[in-house]
Amino acid sequence: MSAQDHVIHAHRDDVGARMGMWLFLFTELLLFGGLFFIYSVYRFINQEQFHLAAKELNPIIGTFNTIILLTSSLTMALAIAAIQKKNKGLSIFFQLITILLAFGFLINKFFEWRVKLHHDLFPGSEVLLNKPKGEILFYGLYYVMTGLHGLHVIIGIVLIAFMTRLTIKNIINQDSYVKLEAAGLYWHLVDIIWIFLFPLFYLIT
Repeated sequence: MSAQDHVIHAHRDDVGARMGMWLFLFTELLLFGGLFFIYSVYRFINQEQFHLAAKELNPIIGTFNTIILLTSSLTMALAIAAIQKKNKGLSIFFQLITILLAFGFLINKFFEWRVKLHHDLFPGSEVLLNKPKGEILFYGLYYVMTGLHGLHVIIGIVLIAFMTRLTIKNIINQDSYVKLEAAGLYWHLVDIIWIFLFPLFYLIT
């Protein structure tokens, strides 16, 4: 195989990897899109009760988490830009910052959930079961959707940590960074999903 054929073959692999990642992200959008649709239907049917339930959430915490994730999207983009410019150290630094921000999001979410659990506001609790059906549905969707999003954040942390390891080993470099790009796309999706979750649960009351 000639050097030119090798370059073409590598290029085709990169294109295929990117297409595969976009396909995966599309299935993720379908998953959350279905949940957003269910939320919209139940909210339309139980507008007043959703309004009352949403008052129990703290928009300041939601805003803080939004800022954290938006910042992490920036640092992930900077990590990719740095490796493209042969700045391995800076790329590793921004990847680690992204991971730290993700942990910050999870810690913030943990304390938010902890307050709700302390007040017995969780599916199946006696306090919540005594509330109107609409409020029960609200909290059910709240825990399912934010919990599923939290799981995606954890997966993102593991994925980015693996990319950091590959960068340290110089497997990800200026000439081969499609894996880091794919991790970045996944992380941006996680952020976009939260941008929709934030107003639905914290702002639209």
